[in-house]
Amino acid sequence: MSFKNIVRELRVMKDGIGNNISRRGAERNHWSNRTRSHIVPDVAISDPTEQGEWANLPPELLLDIIRRVEESEASWPARSVIVFCASVCKSWREITKEIVKTPEECGRLTFPISLKQPGPRESPIQCFIKRDRANSVYRLYFGMTPSEDESDKILLAAKKIRRATSTDFVISLVADDFSRASNMYAGKLRSNFLGTKFSIYDSQPPSDVAIQPPGRLSRRFHANQVSPRVPACNYRIATISYELNVLRTRGPRRMHSVMHSIPLSSIQEGGSAPTPKSFPQSFEEKSFSAPLSKAQESATDISSSRISGSAVTVTSQEPLVLKNKAPRWHEQLQCWCLNFKGRVTVASVKNFQLVAAVNPSHNMPVAEQEKVILQFGKIGKDIFTMDYRYPLSAFQAFAICLSSFDTKPACE
Repeated sequence: MSFKNIVRELRVMKDGIGNNISRRGAERNHWSNRTRSHIVPDVAISDPTEQGEWANLPPELLLDIIRRVEESEASWPARSVIVFCASVCKSWREITKEIVKTPEECGRLTFPISLKQPGPRESPIQCFIKRDRANSVYRLYFGMTPSEDESDKILLAAKKIRRATSTDFVISLVADDFSRASNMYAGKLRSNFLGTKFSIYDSQPPSDVAIQPPGRLSRRFHANQVSPRVPACNYRIATISYELNVLRTRGPRRMHSVMHSIPLSSIQEGGSAPTPKSFPQSFEEKSFSAPLSKAQESATDISSSRISGSAVTVTSQEPLVLKNKAPRWHEQLQCWCLNFKGRVTVASVKNFQLVAAVNPSHNMPVAEQEKVILQFGKIGKDIFTMDYRYPLSAFQAFAICLSSFDTKPACE
């Protein structure tokens, strides 16, 4: 069977499953609407959660089919077929999850959880960011540059919310739902009053990382207002600091990022970074709790911003510290320059490259110290590129880049 036939069969099968569920639901409503005086017929109504005939394929054959599909579709939008395979039934989902590797291993983004997993070690994953000034929304897309037909794969989205003493960037897995009570909520970035210090909060703690609450946990909602499947805490995983430019000297911004959840040993030989395997809540299950009103949601946002203590994820080892790579002054162009290898074309104070800040006592190779872990730069009006690699994830890299969009009059 050719690959096109496999895809066609998958789509037909998916439509068939949906029609069967709708028909079975209608039958169930038909019998539930009858009065109790009628006798229920002695006919067993099939369970809508029952798996179809495709679930009965031999495991060896199914494993070979999904493996071939996974190897042939390496980029989006064709890679969405892998997600379709995982949504057929439970047995298909388990086999697909077994075949699909993490971005560190294969360099590909597939499931939503891969946005929280470290990127590849060798070549970086190339993305770009679109800024919507009117709505204060920032969208992260997969790919080198925007396409003409606007069919780009969106990875994450963030909405900028200004407060009296800080600025929040609420990060979501979709571009139209920024509620922190939603299952699509991924985390947030919060700045101080001057916009010189930022904290990155994740909706879930990284795997194999201890959680140390310095005080009260920063709960977004009361326990009786949300379902247990919805995360109720923000875990601070990183802090970003921009150096003050008191003397108003010429030069780019200088920044440091302390990744509390990533140990320094992750970039050393044999080291590893935390890699979550799944989200704490299931996207396939709906929350049965009553949704919050806008007034209640805004009240919880204000109350949470006043709480100084928050859950902090820390490693048992020395954390990884990132610093911006020092640019060189170009005499002919009369400006500071960095080698972005063609990925940045417009000069901007927001452009930066981050490398690991390593002490000489760590005996780190020079090549590893100069390796660019994250780079961000402007290529057009409201369009920016973002390239990240191990040990950062797409979520962490996106949050660091969002800090560059906030106004910093004291740093320039």
